Amino acid sequence: MLPPAIAIDPILESWLREDIGRGDRTTNAIFPEQSPLGTAVWIAKVPGVVAGLPIAARVFQLLDPATTFQCLLPEGTFCEANSQIAIAHGSMSTLLMAERVALNLVMRLSGISTLTREYVKALSDSSTKLVDTRKTTPGLRIFEKYATLMGGAINHRYGLDDAVMVKDNHIAAAGSITAAVESIRSRVPFTTQIEVETETLLQVKEAAALHVDVIMLDNMSVENMREAIAFIRSHSPHTKIEASGNVTLDTIKDIAFLGVDYISTSAMVTRSSWLDISMNILSN
Repeated sequence: MLPPAIAIDPILESWLREDIGRGDRTTNAIFPEQSPLGTAVWIAKVPGVVAGLPIAARVFQLLDPATTFQCLLPEGTFCEANSQIAIAHGSMSTLLMAERVALNLVMRLSGISTLTREYVKALSDSSTKLVDTRKTTPGLRIFEKYATLMGGAINHRYGLDDAVMVKDNHIAAAGSITAAVESIRSRVPFTTQIEVETETLLQVKEAAALHVDVIMLDNMSVENMREAIAFIRSHSPHTKIEASGNVTLDTIKDIAFLGVDYISTSAMVTRSSWLDISMNILSN
């Protein structure tokens, strides 16, 4: 599940160039000649789910392949406050120059994983799966979707080329759900799943009659969702049902108990806070 180096290295390199610029004036002035070796420990200052440590290791190794970065916890592990989560060893210059980029990434991803785990726990008494969305920070999608996985969610499509999803504006542009789906089926590979976003019971009935792969119930009331689910189960039993819109920790259980297969929300990404993590150089 870890993104391959060929996909993430160019992104990490661009972040290092942004931060280092023409050179780390502070570190280069302290170590104008050969930099001594050093060790740094990473500490999670608050409890949470840790994610992104192997990616942080790449940040250090891009600056100096000789740097070692030992992850003390498996990805997706919950840790208590003041837990040691990683140890880095290499030249002082590398440790100091990579510190901020590596920490920023892991704090961001760990915050997403921590909130994701809360949503997943809220679904523990149901068979409903938590799904993320494409509402991600531009340039960070591959990392933020990795973080939701580490928190226990499953990924929705990564991009527009991943699957077919007929949304409200597609329906408006095509004229109807039927027109959109029929046009799509004549042009996409047969292996491509088709999902239709619906907002009314009338749209649900139209989508169910087409036996699409997934029907999304978007921003519907509980009563309308209950009626929609019953209709889909009786008229298109192989169609999966996804609920989306206005999903919070207070509402997610009620939605799940209606019997949907998936609940999708951007909350894990858009409402998460960074997990507070620090890096401390050990004294020589």
